[in-house]
Amino acid sequence: MALTTSLADLSVLLVEPSHMQAALVSRMLEHQGVRKTTVVETASAALSALRAENKFVIVISSLYLPDLAGTELVAAMRAERELETVPFILVSSETRPQVLEPVRQSGACSIVAKPFNEQQLSRALYAAADYLNPPEDIDVAEIENLRVLLVDDSMASRRHLRRLLSELGIERITEAVNGKEAVDLLQQTMVDLVITDYNMPEMDGRELTEYIRTQSWQAEVPVLMVTSEQNMGRLAAVERAGVSAICDKPFEAGSIRRLISDALTR
Repeated sequence: MALTTSLADLSVLLVEPSHMQAALVSRMLEHQGVRKTTVVETASAALSALRAENKFVIVISSLYLPDLAGTELVAAMRAERELETVPFILVSSETRPQVLEPVRQSGACSIVAKPFNEQQLSRALYAAADYLNPPEDIDVAEIENLRVLLVDDSMASRRHLRRLLSELGIERITEAVNGKEAVDLLQQTMVDLVITDYNMPEMDGRELTEYIRTQSWQAEVPVLMVTSEQNMGRLAAVERAGVSAICDKPFEAGSIRRLISDALTR
């Protein structure tokens, strides 16, 4: 599917138990040029619709649903092979990090805070559309031999990032579930790029970055951190440790591609 400015090619499955909110979002989607929006009220209905027809390109869901939370819906989608790559946008007024963390770790495209306007919804839609579309202006020959080490304790996040890297033409990807495992791999394997989470057991992203910069024989390798961490003090410590770039979770596919390109250029 080609990315279009009208968003006319997108189909949306809207999971919203409030008839008023569903009508409001549906109107916004129509104004943005989305021609097909299907509304369901529960997570189970959403999963049934996706399994039965598998034609909904993007899922937009409220957090609080009658049967499951939106966090549980996206987890259920990511656990099924046919649904794990379907773009997911959460719409919620929830701000507590511990509640939103499962969505951030799931590979969701966006979290849109209530109340929101059409511009904010439009940005989320374009992020989802960008996730669906491999870039056309990437020089595959230039990066297809890159060796990437992907470090994240969330399997869903690793799968999400692996798909984006594969779309860029990068296939030589090694995975680690925490910094300690990454250190063992770095001692044995040459890599061209490290993409790491921050909060992980055993050894976190800051400690891994410090190890790379001060102890590893690959001290100059670019390190890209993709994290849901919001504490500015901790993020500042990561920058001091020598990280090449930081990207928030959830992230836009275009942003991660640009950061990878910039990190490799430097």
